[in-house]
Amino acid sequence: MLRGATRVAASGRVVAGRRLFSQTARGRATSQRFATSLALASTSAAAAGAVWYATNAQNPIQNDAPTNPETPSKVASGNGRSADGGLSTLVWGANKTHVLNDDLPEAVRVPTSSEWFENVALRDLGLHEHHAACVDARGDVYQWGDGFFGSDSEPGSSHGKPRLTLRGKNITQLQLTRSRVFALSASGRIYVLSSRQADQTLPAGAQTPASTPWWGTGWLWGEEEEVDFVEITPNEHLKRRERFVQISAGTDHMLAVTSEGRTFAHPITLNANSHGQLGFRKCDVPSPVDLAHFHLPHKHPRVPLELTPKSIADPYAKASPAVRPATSAPRKNEALIGKEAVAAGLDDSNIRFSDRLFEVPALQGLKVDRVAAGGRSSFVKTAAGKVLGWGANEFGQIGLGANVTLETITVPTEVILWRTTPATMRTTCVGVFAGGDLTMFQVERSDGSGMPYIDVLACGNGQYGGLGNALYANAQSTPVRAKNVSGLYEYSELSKNLQAIAPETISISPTGHVLLTLDTRKHAGPGGGGKDVMAWGANFDYQLGNGKRGSLPTPTVLLSPEGERFMLHRQRAQEVRDLQGQVWKKGVDVEQRAVAGWNNSVVYWRICS
Repeated sequence: MLRGATRVAASGRVVAGRRLFSQTARGRATSQRFATSLALASTSAAAAGAVWYATNAQNPIQNDAPTNPETPSKVASGNGRSADGGLSTLVWGANKTHVLNDDLPEAVRVPTSSEWFENVALRDLGLHEHHAACVDARGDVYQWGDGFFGSDSEPGSSHGKPRLTLRGKNITQLQLTRSRVFALSASGRIYVLSSRQADQTLPAGAQTPASTPWWGTGWLWGEEEEVDFVEITPNEHLKRRERFVQISAGTDHMLAVTSEGRTFAHPITLNANSHGQLGFRKCDVPSPVDLAHFHLPHKHPRVPLELTPKSIADPYAKASPAVRPATSAPRKNEALIGKEAVAAGLDDSNIRFSDRLFEVPALQGLKVDRVAAGGRSSFVKTAAGKVLGWGANEFGQIGLGANVTLETITVPTEVILWRTTPATMRTTCVGVFAGGDLTMFQVERSDGSGMPYIDVLACGNGQYGGLGNALYANAQSTPVRAKNVSGLYEYSELSKNLQAIAPETISISPTGHVLLTLDTRKHAGPGGGGKDVMAWGANFDYQLGNGKRGSLPTPTVLLSPEGERFMLHRQRAQEVRDLQGQVWKKGVDVEQRAVAGWNNSVVYWRICS
């Protein structure tokens, strides 16, 4: 029994063993097939990852990348020059108000071509926060941007493209403010337009500006206009053949200099002299009740205006602990603009609020060759290489040194630019530039024993690194030397010795970034390259063009998307078109010019004068 039972049990174990063996073999086969499939899937994923990395290694995705990055077809492949010799305008930075292009995203990380300006060379271009304007090759003014078209315009529509506003005036220079566009013609006339399209509409039955006075013959010469504009004239007659040659506008005021070196100022709004930036207090403006009949030839009544700086009207405004009512209108206070102006009910939103320029009394008899207007400050450079400044000085933007702590300078005062130099060093200012609360001076230094060199000095608000001295400072009253752009030399093929490298232009944005063009081509000789662009300062909206968000306190060479030096060139264009798409001329000499706007930057082709 035991043997039989043992035999049966053994048989049972064998059968059971066979059955178990059979199930184990199937399980092992299934496991092998699963492992093989998993290995193949892992190999495929690894191969796909290798292909993806090889394809996208040149364009890594950053953590702060925008949700709608630029398409590769629009990113500039060069420095604005195409292979067929065409012209291309490059833009980058903030595009929230569509001042760069309607089809581009709100943040353009790197220099990108703008389709609006293909094969177009301009005379001048200006950028503001909500609107922009330019002068094409024919001397006509075009305007665009959300602030110009209003809320009715749609991105990508034809309404968002640059629109012709002022034509036939042969404009050479533009200056933009929040509510105005100032245009200087080749003949020295200054015109002003509204920055909003809705405010440019002529009333029904009103005379056009080109046909004023009422017997004008604008219709005969095809100069009839559909856009309202005003010509600003000086309060006194200019000398024979004297004309305005340069204008510069701040936030609420504008400066102009004539061919004889006389300096004039223009109040744009009632806040034009809040910090003494006009250089005078008393002026007069047209009466508001007479603006509807302004085109008629009779004598217009005028309202005396006394624009008193805030620091003089209320010296203890910041020191007094008294709480001022929030509903008060400080600009229309009698202490600020005068009793007659308050009674007249002046409206400074109208382009006819002020129609005259007034000569700065303290500068009479002083020959000035350049003016520069900051946000609330003013500067002039004399023919002898001296600089005078006045206006707001809270951040030291006038550059008067640490011993001057006044927040308002109401009288033009000379800026000392040789404080930290030896007594034998001679300093001459060759250029002054201002924007917002930042000021820069281009000076030439020489001690008579060596080669002269060029320094770039900066003062004012450098909290975003705009001073260029590798520091972030909210206030800098003593002009400091900007690094990497001062004291530079290069070998001249023509003179066979070292020559100083001078900045050609400096463009300062009201929002804190700077674009400086070094004239590295002047002494390069035959076949020389272009001009280097140095960028530094605020960079919250990619306005420095390096694809990153991070301010730079030191001037840095701007690089192209390919990693090469971004250089501005000069060439002879095969053809130049206007903004209507028509060929203006062929074989025109053009050069690239860099402009710093409101949190954005543009490099456009400019017609050489």
